[in-house]
Amino acid sequence: MADGITRIAVEGFKSISKKQSIDIAPLTILAGANSSGKSSIMQPLLMLKQTLESTFDPGPLWIGGPNVKFTSTDQFLSKNGSQATNLTIEIATKHEEFCITFQKDATGIQIVRQRTGTKAGSVTLRPNMRPKEIADRLGLPNADWHVARNRFFLLVRGAGVASVEFTEREEPRIRGAIHVPGLRGSPSRTYPVTAVGTNFPGTFDYYVASVIAHWQSKQSKDLDALNDDLRRLGLANRVSAHRLNEAEIELQVTLSGRLDDIVSIVDVGFGVSQTLPVLTALLAANESELVYLEEPEIHLHPRAQVKLADILADAAKRGVRVVAETHSTLLLTAIQTLVAKGELKPEFVKFHWFQRDPKTGVTKVTSTDLDENGAFSDSDWPEDFDSVILSADSAYLDAVAERSHR
Repeated sequence: MADGITRIAVEGFKSISKKQSIDIAPLTILAGANSSGKSSIMQPLLMLKQTLESTFDPGPLWIGGPNVKFTSTDQFLSKNGSQATNLTIEIATKHEEFCITFQKDATGIQIVRQRTGTKAGSVTLRPNMRPKEIADRLGLPNADWHVARNRFFLLVRGAGVASVEFTEREEPRIRGAIHVPGLRGSPSRTYPVTAVGTNFPGTFDYYVASVIAHWQSKQSKDLDALNDDLRRLGLANRVSAHRLNEAEIELQVTLSGRLDDIVSIVDVGFGVSQTLPVLTALLAANESELVYLEEPEIHLHPRAQVKLADILADAAKRGVRVVAETHSTLLLTAIQTLVAKGELKPEFVKFHWFQRDPKTGVTKVTSTDLDENGAFSDSDWPEDFDSVILSADSAYLDAVAERSHR
């Protein structure tokens, strides 16, 4: 799957009532205040993922799956006044584009239209298209054609002939996305044994122990790389997996170079258990696969947040498409530093800043690149992070100065 996702656009989802688009570079950073819409640009893709991965046919869109949980379309469809708008999701690669539009009706959420295309042209399908319209639109001989649904994909079928599909390459791209959520569970004495394959349905944290056990049994270089990353972050010397029985795995960490310095992962700080899914996902991802990390810096010491930039950059340089949603100014600055030092190409990085209009509640995305010095190339780039830090430093210095003059 060499042709990975390079752009995502969303319209009609929560605060993204107007179309917003983000380019997906090898290392893509989503930043902004709480509830500014960062997760909202990615959750529609995750709903498509969980719809494909469902063990039953959930209809056109599964809204209550393991990646994104809603109980009603009213919870995520944007509204124009009291009227819910359509939800449109666009996913593009370097050469192709897939666009699907949903609309709520009395029975739930339904597909309005699907557009697939390349630079040479596109094909649009709608439910209930007439046979002649299908034949004319697609250049097919006249027959009893009809548009059928397979999850959220539309395809064309006719009596006694093979189906005509336009989305063969979209499914592996969406299924292949790896999701590491911000809430990664509490560390446990044991973890369930899971299958380890090329895809990871649901959220990735569920698979971490089994992936590590698999690497360990195969003496994989990925386990060596994982331990190197743990050491770089100052979290542990190494991690190991122990199969207790057919259903359970115990994760242990060695905190130092001593062989007897081994403890259960539950007996060390949250930094290890919360960061391990991030590090493992980046190594488990195949080339061009998208890895979506929600707050990868959570529970990390400031020094480790800076070092995390090196690990994200290494994954991007291996061909993984890393999308990191973060509140860490240290992580942002460390990425800029890597570019300034020539260790990461500027074109490998894309920053997207999310802001929500306080009057309308509508999200706006500002995007920018880095120049060869690691500086933002757009002079209008918001500087909330830096201004908050400077303001806090200034407030402290003012308080000390005022106290000294009493």
